[in-house]
Amino acid sequence: MYRKSSLLVVLIILTSLLTTAHATTRRQRRARTRRSQSSNRVRRVIWHPMFAGSHEMLVRQNQQLDLLELPRIANEEQLLALEAEEELVPVANTRTLTVAANLAPSRRYCRPWTRDFLEDLSEAYYQEFHRPLTVTSLVRTVEQQKKLRRHNSNAGPEEGDTASTHLTGVTVDILKRGMTRKQHDWMNHYFLPLKEAGLIDPIEERRQPVFHVVVFNTYSGGHDGDDSADEDQPETQTAVNRQ
Repeated sequence: MYRKSSLLVVLIILTSLLTTAHATTRRQRRARTRRSQSSNRVRRVIWHPMFAGSHEMLVRQNQQLDLLELPRIANEEQLLALEAEEELVPVANTRTLTVAANLAPSRRYCRPWTRDFLEDLSEAYYQEFHRPLTVTSLVRTVEQQKKLRRHNSNAGPEEGDTASTHLTGVTVDILKRGMTRKQHDWMNHYFLPLKEAGLIDPIEERRQPVFHVVVFNTYSGGHDGDDSADEDQPETQTAVNRQ
């Protein structure tokens, strides 16, 4: 009788343990499924950029830059010549703007109107969040772009109708890694009226944590010093900046 009772107790304990283990396994499986579904939902929600790139946009940008007769900078020699002639201007570290440490000194340059845009944007961002923006890329050469494409599949081609606009010095990449949702949304709303006015063409990159922004010469009233453009520009810019 004692042996039977002992066996019965053991069976009850084993049954209880198996039931508990089975329930635990089911809970863990359900939890993993919920996490996976939640992760998928988060990925879908996060990637709905206000400014998505497209092949057509790249073609249009290159056509506009061709009309401005801006050269695709071939090599270091041409780059340094444009910098010496002040066709390209330096972008320095300031209270409101930092340049990525890995950018070589000769690559910390852009077109004057692109620098104007950066100064305006970074000042407005700093006033709102008391943090500087970070620039990760400015002007590039064709030689540099060829090398970049060997290990960065997201880099644009160095020639053709969708060539990287970095080669003309009009484009800047602004780091978005570390931004809060509020900061990210602020950037989008800052860009929107400028894009609608035809002054910039922003793209939120998916594979790289940056806003890639093409700035057109009309942002500063034209790169050729046209007085009539300069007269009209302040009113346009003031209206845009009040948005």
